[in-house]
Parts: sequence; C-alpha cells; structure tokens
Amino acid sequence: MAGGFAKDGAVQEQIDASIEDAIDRARKQLPQGESRTHCVECDAEIPQARRDAVPGVRLCIACQEEVDKDTAFSAYNRRGSKDSQLR
Repeated sequence: MAGGFAKDGAVQEQIDASIEDAIDRARKQLPQGESRTHCVECDAEIPQARRDAVPGVRLCIACQEEVDKDTAFSAYNRRGSKDSQLR
C-alpha cells in the first residue's frame, strides 16, 4: 500500500536499488589485473594459492588483515526498531 504520491512497492524498489549500489561499489573495489608476487606494503612474498584465488592481489594476508580492520563499514538501520537500536 502506497501513501501520498508514491506508487506501490516504491519502498522495496528503493531498498533494492541501495543494495545494488552497494554491491557495485564493492565490486569496483576488488583488485583487478595481474597479481603481485610480493606485498606492496611489507615486501613479503605472496603465496601462489592467494595469487590464484584473488586476481590482482597486492597485499599479503597479514597486511590485508590490517587494512580490513581499518576499513569502517557504515550501515544504517532501515527498520528503526527499538530492539535493533539497542544493540
């Protein structure tokens, strides 16, 4: 049921569009191209298995873990329920 000038399903379409945008942003951040043999941060050798698994990898596992720790994930509560805000 839509209210005002919004058509039926407009809220779900907005949620779907937000999710698609987030997926596109995440895909653009994935490394691309040829993998490095040594880490660009610490110059440690990157294992062949990691180079095969992640195309375009530039960091060793230890350095990647540090980058992942520092990366802030900002999500907001769409439902706004009191229960989920208290967590």
